[in-house]
Amino acid sequence: MIRLALVRHAKSDWGDPSLDDHDRPLNDRGMRDAPRMAARLAATGFRPDVILSSTAVRARTTAEAFAAELGVAVSLDPELYGAPAKTLLAAAAATRAASVMVVAHDPGMSSLAASLSDGDIAHMPTCAVATFIWAQDDWDVASGVDPDNWTFDTPR
Repeated sequence: MIRLALVRHAKSDWGDPSLDDHDRPLNDRGMRDAPRMAARLAATGFRPDVILSSTAVRARTTAEAFAAELGVAVSLDPELYGAPAKTLLAAAAATRAASVMVVAHDPGMSSLAASLSDGDIAHMPTCAVATFIWAQDDWDVASGVDPDNWTFDTPR
């Protein structure tokens, strides 16, 4: 079985217009939401083998909150910053791990979630988490499976 968690970074701070987009931190709400959502995901029993994160400060900080709760190290991938859905899924598959979390940005995250859920997830707001499970245990097979055969779940 292959499991994938998609996590859109928590709410970022737009207060300093001199910061490059890549360097924007989380705002107060984001700093509260990331650990809360990490705890909610942990309560479901989901434990990734790998956490992949964009190198952007807001994504990295979100990933670190999940890593602290789940006891998993974060692996930074510069290709995930602003990546389209196809790149996000390819990065997860490249790990060859049975359970992967990807922390990244929109519009790629919402596009991938929509694709994997056959449109049931139209948009991932900040700090949203969606998990997907494939019965197959091979990423090459799983990523080629028709979306009608995918299942998805979100923490409550």
